[in-house]
Amino acid sequence: MRLPLSRMLVLSAGVAGFAAAAAAATPTYSVTKQIAGPDGGWDYTSVDPADHMVYVAHDASVLAIDLAGGDRVTTFGTIAHAHAVVPIAGQHLLLVTSGHDATVRLFDTNTRQQVASLSVGNDPDGAVYDASTGMAAVMNAKSGSASIIDVTARKVVRTIPLMSGLEFPQFGAGDRLFVNNEDHNVIETANVATGKAGPTIALTGCTAPSGLGYDAKTGQLISACDNGKAAVVDARTMKLTHLIDIGDGPDAVIMDAPHRRAYIPCGGSGTLTIVSLDGPHGAHVVGKVRTARGARTGAIDPATRDIYLPTATPTTPPPGEHHAYRPGTFRVLKLSRR
Repeated sequence: MRLPLSRMLVLSAGVAGFAAAAAAATPTYSVTKQIAGPDGGWDYTSVDPADHMVYVAHDASVLAIDLAGGDRVTTFGTIAHAHAVVPIAGQHLLLVTSGHDATVRLFDTNTRQQVASLSVGNDPDGAVYDASTGMAAVMNAKSGSASIIDVTARKVVRTIPLMSGLEFPQFGAGDRLFVNNEDHNVIETANVATGKAGPTIALTGCTAPSGLGYDAKTGQLISACDNGKAAVVDARTMKLTHLIDIGDGPDAVIMDAPHRRAYIPCGGSGTLTIVSLDGPHGAHVVGKVRTARGARTGAIDPATRDIYLPTATPTTPPPGEHHAYRPGTFRVLKLSRR
């Protein structure tokens, strides 16, 4: 059936309007600044919105970027291979995991002085803080345990036995803790209150899960996998629901739950995958942004929604965590919406 021209124009305008709305709903990011820093390896990154600081675990110290001071770069602390840098909300404290001496350090972010050192398990790596309980969970990768820390009391209150190969954790609903295990391709669970391990969640089709995000609204967990996939899990049923395509070499999942997005930096392919948290079938990819090879971790500023990704230029392709990098190329990419 042939439609009148006026009807066709109305339909065409409707389709164009829908496409424009969809495009507006998915902001496009681009690299707007490269903030140079000293040479050295890096791991996790965080943003402290109260102090307007970006923190990067940077070899034997913490690299700090003062967002309110013209992105001025400084370093502080003496750490035996820093892994996680976790701001403690409302206390002007930074929790740092020190992998090679099995400690967790607490720094006063005003004075930059270390105020506590706590002994934990072997190779403390990923860590997360729950402001509602004042508890932090630190993953001891090689000893296969989670240290639960009362940050105010500055002491380890319990140690939960898990399996070796632990990566990034997230607190879920109630007292549940979730953590990726890269050696066994599962998400392990535990009850933080009782200190007991729970059932594991098989991540079929996901190799070496590292970064982990949790969305409280939908109950979805997103695990970044090393085989170009991300695994989406329903935390309520404890089951894998589907896999989505991302880039190569990810090591973090950056959550922006208020705006219903997650961002997965992929250092092998030099891309940032943009994931919508909502949809009839759950989390799904809505875009990809070119970044730089090596940019595998990062954090988002909740105030501006700028994203910060540390990286350096690899000497040999394909880049990865254990490759060498060219001297003088370490930098933190700032990605802004446009």
